[in-house]
Amino acid sequence: MEPKFDPQAILLSGRHVRLEPLAQRHAAGLFSASRDPDIWTYLTIAQFAGISDVEKWIDEALQAQRAGSEVAFATVRVGDDRVVGTTRFLDIRRAHRALEIGWTWIDPQFHRTAVNTEAKYLMLRHAFDDHGAVRVQLKTDERNVRSRAAIERIGCSFEGILRNFQTYSHGFVRNTAMFSLTAAEWPAAKARLEAKLAR
Repeated sequence: MEPKFDPQAILLSGRHVRLEPLAQRHAAGLFSASRDPDIWTYLTIAQFAGISDVEKWIDEALQAQRAGSEVAFATVRVGDDRVVGTTRFLDIRRAHRALEIGWTWIDPQFHRTAVNTEAKYLMLRHAFDDHGAVRVQLKTDERNVRSRAAIERIGCSFEGILRNFQTYSHGFVRNTAMFSLTAAEWPAAKARLEAKLAR
């Protein structure tokens, strides 16, 4: 019998990171992790100016979660319980057993470390193994070479460019690169990710 496709805000734990259900208690840590301007180059919202901006952003994420369209997490490093970023399930399409992983950012000092790799692994494993997803998609600004490479490294396939797909807070209209991973591709991607994390 297929598992129910209904992702919820639960704790997802790994060796390097925990994905904790996003809450207001994460606001100060997220603000601290968000100080590098490079984080905001390809995000559609403006950089947080203060803790109140983070609190409002968390409120909006939790509203979407209550509506059933998103599930938001704080990314927490296991070794020192430091909040290093955030990520979400969004565009949850229950009837089609599909969703998107997005709104992902981490403090740049943790780029190309086990932090982001394991966070993606935990989310993909939860979507495919626990909920029986048939498709998980990820998208990014077409100009974001680092993000595109990272998405491909976890085993996703490039599907194309969605033209004039999103508008930034400062008015720039971006083209978006779309990627996906299917249930049939997940076992091989899972094995690669587990081998990478073991190293």
